[in-house]
Amino acid sequence: MKRLPLIKSFLIPTLLLILMSSCKKEFSADNYVAYFGGEVVNPTNRYVLFCKNNEVLDTIKLKDDNTFFIKFDSLTPGLYNFKHEPEYQNVFFDKNDSLMVHINTKNFDESVVFCGRGDEKNNFLMEMYLRNEKDKDKMFEVFDFDFVNFNKTEKKVFEKNQKFYTSKKEEIDWSDEFDVFAKATVDFPHYTKKEIYPLIHKKRTGKDVSAQLPKDYYAYRNEIDFSNEVLTDFPPYVMYISHMLDNVSELKYNKEPSSEVTLKLNIEKLNIADTLIKHEKLKNIVLNNLAFKYMLEDQNMSNNNLFLDTYYKYSTDRSQKNEIIKLGNAIQLLKPNFDLPKVDFIDVNGNKTTSDELIKKNTVFFFWTESANSHMTSVHKKVIDLQKKYPNFDFIAVNLNDKEVKWKEVLSKYNFNGIKELHCVNFEDLRAKWAITKIHRTIIVDNNKKIINAFSNIFDANFEDNLKLN
Repeated sequence: MKRLPLIKSFLIPTLLLILMSSCKKEFSADNYVAYFGGEVVNPTNRYVLFCKNNEVLDTIKLKDDNTFFIKFDSLTPGLYNFKHEPEYQNVFFDKNDSLMVHINTKNFDESVVFCGRGDEKNNFLMEMYLRNEKDKDKMFEVFDFDFVNFNKTEKKVFEKNQKFYTSKKEEIDWSDEFDVFAKATVDFPHYTKKEIYPLIHKKRTGKDVSAQLPKDYYAYRNEIDFSNEVLTDFPPYVMYISHMLDNVSELKYNKEPSSEVTLKLNIEKLNIADTLIKHEKLKNIVLNNLAFKYMLEDQNMSNNNLFLDTYYKYSTDRSQKNEIIKLGNAIQLLKPNFDLPKVDFIDVNGNKTTSDELIKKNTVFFFWTESANSHMTSVHKKVIDLQKKYPNFDFIAVNLNDKEVKWKEVLSKYNFNGIKELHCVNFEDLRAKWAITKIHRTIIVDNNKKIINAFSNIFDANFEDNLKLN
């Protein structure tokens, strides 16, 4: 693994001695002592959160040298996660593991490296996470391929990941409990891409490939436990279930999209989730994902209420219900002909500005982040073409989540032909006012700052219809 040499640069002598001694120690059958520590480079706050199932178990304070360390007198083996807000990653503990982790907030995921007892399996999880993120980025254009070429490309990626998984499993000889997660990092991203291919392909190209899929295309569904309690909080698993529900429901309502069809389709997703998923917590997670997604797709107040009636009937998660109500309130302020709520930005010269000050004529706001590199280049390329076709529009790029320094560093590597580039000053404020939860959104306003369409997608086949009318 190429990242392992980095370990030498962050081992802290005192903590390392503890970890080394714990690795040599023989533990009794009833001893579940474990250790967790490390170093945070460029910290954004003075603590690291240690969590299980999204609940904070311990708040670990950073020392003056930005290191942290904790001894657990008894830690149940399983999957946990650590957070240095706003970022987080998973960590798996077998009995008596002693782990240290290196974190650099300027490049969080790529910087995470483990050492100590239990390090190899956790470095495998990180390697698979990075592989899947890189592959997800590349797949942005692969979904445009016809079935034969899509299948060929995806099969090659899957077989490569399977080979890597098999070799590491034999080399590390990890526990059966860990293998559930290790295998999930290979299988579920693959299944997810198979589920979303026909949906994304139709959305981006206008062509329905459902009839071209082999009869056994979805055969893997028969092997999946849709109420797997162990994987309840594991993102690849939860993401797969959400996309599978999308696909199953779309096939039932395979018609021209309309407000009524969208409502029926999304209520059907809720019904299927309630029937299919028996584990309460997992069901709530999936229901919440469906609700957030629907609220951003359909801005019909009457339809929203009908959808939410069904959601409230099945969900038992009170806190998320409140978040969905907040999102619904924000969406109501983003209707056509409403004023676009004002948010703050910084331009490439470090000058502060607002959305109100930026809108001089018809304007399209689009979003990107460096972590989705393929989308970043694709959306800018698309906008460069649109600028030529629609000179009566301004196209403004808004960077999300990246640090200001990182944003400028990325821009310096590209020539985006005069596109106005802005950095989001406060993402939470932007998310609250513009209901931004994903980068695949555009907001279109007229020269009077009135909303034309706040929920469009620049890669939809009919996107330009929004521009031709103005």
